[in-house]
Amino acid sequence: MKQSEAREVAPTYGAELNSSFEKCISGVRDDVKDNPYLQEAMKVLRVGGLRSAIGCFWNAVVDDLRNKVIFRSLNLFNKEIKPRKEIKTYEDFQDHINDDELIDGAYKIGVISWEAHKVLKHAKETRHIFDGHPKSSEPSLIKVLAMMEDCIKYVLSIESPPQIIDIDEYIATMNEATYSRNVVSIENALGDLPETYKNELANRLFTAYIISESSTTLKSNIEFIVPILWNVLPKEIKIQVVRRIDSLVTKADTTVIENAFNFVRLSNGEKYLSTFARRTRLQPTIEYLEANLDNWSVEDKCIEFLEPYAPIVPEELLDKYVSCLVHTYVGTVGLSHQFQRTDFYANGASVRIPRMIEAFDNSAASAFVMCVTTSLILKQRLRNPAKFRRLQTLTGIVLERVSASFKEIDILKMILDEEREKEFFKIINRQ
Repeated sequence: MKQSEAREVAPTYGAELNSSFEKCISGVRDDVKDNPYLQEAMKVLRVGGLRSAIGCFWNAVVDDLRNKVIFRSLNLFNKEIKPRKEIKTYEDFQDHINDDELIDGAYKIGVISWEAHKVLKHAKETRHIFDGHPKSSEPSLIKVLAMMEDCIKYVLSIESPPQIIDIDEYIATMNEATYSRNVVSIENALGDLPETYKNELANRLFTAYIISESSTTLKSNIEFIVPILWNVLPKEIKIQVVRRIDSLVTKADTTVIENAFNFVRLSNGEKYLSTFARRTRLQPTIEYLEANLDNWSVEDKCIEFLEPYAPIVPEELLDKYVSCLVHTYVGTVGLSHQFQRTDFYANGASVRIPRMIEAFDNSAASAFVMCVTTSLILKQRLRNPAKFRRLQTLTGIVLERVSASFKEIDILKMILDEEREKEFFKIINRQ
């Protein structure tokens, strides 16, 4: 082709590309449209430079990602990527971070989404093939525009994410009386944290809460934000934090252990306690309650303590635990010169116990049946109609909790059936 003919073809080809490119970049953020790399892409497209256009466009993406990472948190980026040299400036990216590391780091600190992370890896390969290897085939207009559209959709049209709180500064602020307890602000600050920072913050708050050196101001603010933080923690982090109690129990520092369990209570994380921790926590109270039945003040305090753990009582403690619930709720028979009544029980405990029974499974229900059919104390007290009615109240709840295949379901139905009351008493009299 003669040089004059080439000059005639190029403008037509360039005009077509320029029009397509203009349409493509309409979704780019206003603050990026004057990016010199995008301007350069426009120039080379006018003369059909598809390879160079891909390269220039990718440079604009890399530039935007770097600036977003800097705004988001260089500190966290360094923690996630662990570069050969700590990244402190924009120029450090050019010297020490390749494109793969930039994309991975941007994803890990929340600059881009999981989907964007995958798509950008593909876009990077497109740039590597067609702009990095001169002997590769000529890219088509569709290939170029597809790469550009992906980059615009996942990077160049997206605003910078919020800055991440500095954990050191945030905890220091929590130690001040001026710390703002604005729930919306706290939810935004904590919810936007990447998993790495959530993990670090949760563990540092746990540590600060259990030690005696922490101020009451800090502990009070921890108590306020822990339920909020817990809602945004992945399950794996919740388990890891709660299981720290196991090592603390073996060190036998009563204050630290109590604070640790209180932290778990604040977060409603009891279900993540190990069996060892549950047994350590519950066994002394269950045994103390068993030894002080009919002491109403003790029953009230012990039942209040045990209620949060109702769904997670270890199997080996079930018999004693269920027996304590039943005996406490049924109560005792007595006389009162002040009130004309014979039906006595711990008022506070009696409000809580039905809710605790609602957490029963088949194993707990079996312990319930064993208790009501073998207890010598209940054998005497259930002769009082008021006491038997109280047992029926609990039995109704248990019956709703068991499966249809529960082996002792007939005994539960027997207790609730007035016509079979004598049959039930025959059973307990045989024990």
